[in-house]
Amino acid sequence: MAQLTRTKIIDVAETLISQTGDAAVTLDQIAQELGITHAALYKHFQNKRDLWEAVSAAWFQRTIIAEITVDATLPPEDQLHAWLWAFVNAKKRAYNTNPQMFTLNTRYIDNNPTALRTVLTSAYQVIDDILGYHDANFERAETILATFSAFTLPNFKDSWNAPDYEQRFELTWKLIAPGLKTF
Repeated sequence: MAQLTRTKIIDVAETLISQTGDAAVTLDQIAQELGITHAALYKHFQNKRDLWEAVSAAWFQRTIIAEITVDATLPPEDQLHAWLWAFVNAKKRAYNTNPQMFTLNTRYIDNNPTALRTVLTSAYQVIDDILGYHDANFERAETILATFSAFTLPNFKDSWNAPDYEQRFELTWKLIAPGLKTF
């Protein structure tokens, strides 16, 4: 096969998940689709967990983070509100429209605090930029996003389609908005 890359392996793995409707795609299935041996996958990924984290992270960045656009002419507080609302709705939409990838993301990212923090770094960067915090480790941005965990963590997914979803979001926003500049 022409040059095999991590990106190609990730794309094939995600395609197989979509085609089969099952997040339990095997490494043998991926290797067969790529026309390589199972062992050849380990030249690009340390183990199965490493591959599934990469697949989940790529899906998360493309499906959730990259889909969010906010009017940069808005005042910072309004930009952040709009960005957070778009973020939680992107996560909800992913849960409702792609349960296979959502399940994989839950297993390999959301249930792994180290992987989750890595995947969310781009979100922290956006929050940090909007509010002009310039925190090297994104402490304040991470705290803000953590406040909205009921709208982003899979343990709460059964409440995301409830009629009071937006009302609960706005109550959470009203709780943190006064402190955005002070901490």
